[in-house]
Parts: sequence; C-alpha cells; structure tokens
Amino acid sequence: MSTGLVRRGLSVALLALFALLAGACATSPTGRSQLLLVPPAVAIEASEAAYVDTVAQLREERQLLDDPLLAARVTETAGRVVAAAVTQYPETAGWDWSVALIDDPETVNAWCMAGGRMAIYSGIVYKLGLTDDELANVLGHEVSHAIANHTAERMSMALITELGLLAVAANNDDPETRLATEVAAMVAVTLPNSRAGESEADRMGIELAARAGYDPTAGASLWLKMEEEGGSNPLQFLSTHPSPDNRREALLELGAQVRPLMPAVPPEPYPIEVLTAN
Repeated sequence: MSTGLVRRGLSVALLALFALLAGACATSPTGRSQLLLVPPAVAIEASEAAYVDTVAQLREERQLLDDPLLAARVTETAGRVVAAAVTQYPETAGWDWSVALIDDPETVNAWCMAGGRMAIYSGIVYKLGLTDDELANVLGHEVSHAIANHTAERMSMALITELGLLAVAANNDDPETRLATEVAAMVAVTLPNSRAGESEADRMGIELAARAGYDPTAGASLWLKMEEEGGSNPLQFLSTHPSPDNRREALLELGAQVRPLMPAVPPEPYPIEVLTAN
C-alpha cells in the first residue's frame, strides 16, 4: 500500500473520530462538560446485565450477607437517600434501585452503577463503625455518581483506552459489542473517578444526604475514618476515589452549606430491593 493511501486512510479515520467526539459532548447536572461516547441508556442496560451476573456469582459463592439488622438499616437509609434523589432528579424514578450486601468484612468499599444498582461491602460499615449519617453520605456520594452519568463517562474511557471499541457510539447491536459494553460496565466500577467527578459527587451526595434528613457534615467524619483506617495502605474505596489533601475540609464546608436543606420531617423511604443471602 502506498504512503499516500495510508495517510489518506489515517486522515479519514481521524476525521471520523473527531466527528464522533464532537457529537459525544454532554453536560452533567452541575454543568460540567462530559465526553459520553457511551449513551446513558446504553450504560444503564449494560450495567443491568453486569449487575445480574455479579449478584448471581455472589449468591453462588455464598458472598451475600445474612445480616437482618444491617439490611434494615440499609433499607431505611438508602430508601431515604433514593427518595431525595428521585425528588431532585425525577428521571431516576424508573430506575431499578437495589443494594447488594456483600459479606466481606475486610473490604471497605461501596459502589453504584448506572440505573441505581448498588453494592455495600460489610467492611465499610463495620470496620469504620459507620453511623447512619455517615452511611447516608456514602450512599449519597455513590448514587450521585450514577445520576451524573459517571458510569457512562468511565465506560467511555474504558472503551477508548482498554477495549478500543468506538463502534458502541454508533449503537452497534451485534453480540460482541453488547458483551464489550457489559465488560466495560464492570470495568467502570473499578476505574478511578476523575477529581472533577469526585468533587461533583461530593457536592451532589452531601446535598442528597441533607435532603434525606441526615447530617451532611458527617461526610467529613466519614473521610477521617477512611484515612485513619487506611494508614499507609490506601483502602479499596480510596483507590477508586482519588482525593486532594484538603478533601475533609472541603466536605466540612460543603456540609455546612447544605445543612439548611435538612427537612423538619425526613422523607419516607423509597421502595428499594436489598439483596441478601436469604
């Protein structure tokens, strides 16, 4: 093949890529510009498939938790946070809100995929001795990642940097592409969020906790517990939540700002599914 043909082919490919990127610009709930090669609807569909497979594997390996007291706490706390989320972001009312309780006392972690599918590891609750206010701040933060389309954002990066499958942006419905998006949805859970995404989830999550009737300043005490527990070895939660050194101070300031949003009467918990060993 001649050099001219190669150059012409590269030029066409670059033009196609630039056109694709130009059409993939979006704006988050806080007004931040986002690159979403993966449409939010595709992220939700892929996340559902990945979540079903993950829960099935957890159940088969007996890694779902049998803890009625924690299940009741999560039902109440997550339900109120989700109620606040649905009020502020009505488009989430149709999500299949659920929380899988994972029996892993050594892992300090939690996550929420696109479409409201969550997981909480027993370690984050018991190793850190979380209060309900701190648990609400964890949940508010993770839910905010989903609401702000951070799953689709990280999936887009996974498809570009790890898989290289730009075809998904063209709504390619072949089985291989669908499998790739499901894999990307799980990869997105483990990829670090950007600092911009973390700051966004902090702000949105603290506000959701406050609107759910929980003390938003507990976000700062939560972060202190994580730093103290991690010591010189960063916790898994921290590995996917990059942070500036002054994050605790920023959380305390944010908490003070949104505290007036706390209602006199907390909202009724939104119906969610809590997945346990039973």
